[in-house]
Amino acid sequence: MIDHRTAPYAALVLRVSLGLMFIAHALLKYAVFTMPGTVKFFESVGLPGPLAYVVVIAELVGGALILLGAWSRWVSAALIPVLLGALYVHAGNGWLFTNPNGGWEYPAFLAAAAAAQALLGDGRFAIANVLTPLFGNGAMARAG
Repeated sequence: MIDHRTAPYAALVLRVSLGLMFIAHALLKYAVFTMPGTVKFFESVGLPGPLAYVVVIAELVGGALILLGAWSRWVSAALIPVLLGALYVHAGNGWLFTNPNGGWEYPAFLAAAAAAQALLGDGRFAIANVLTPLFGNGAMARAG
């Protein structure tokens, strides 16, 4: 049974935490590991180096859209392959993310959270709900 009084807050908590996580991971790759370091890491695990740039941009822009509540359903679904890629990279390191080189439990959990967000949509407390009355029943209203 869904508690309709608290469900909008649950959707908000999930959306904000997931959006912030994506933004934080993009900034981690950019500011801490640096883009050249991230490119080298991608290459070291057999991925094309330029994919690092795509991932950082996807995490940063996608995280911001999820955080705001703009097309959260579609953005979360689109970011699941990024999380599954992280899961694949960390799969051989064991379960716990505290293992050397990070385990796979954190990317697996985030993929499940992104799937839940994709199923939930933007929720009540989202920018989509502010913009739709201003601009009509456009793409943002249909996407949420």
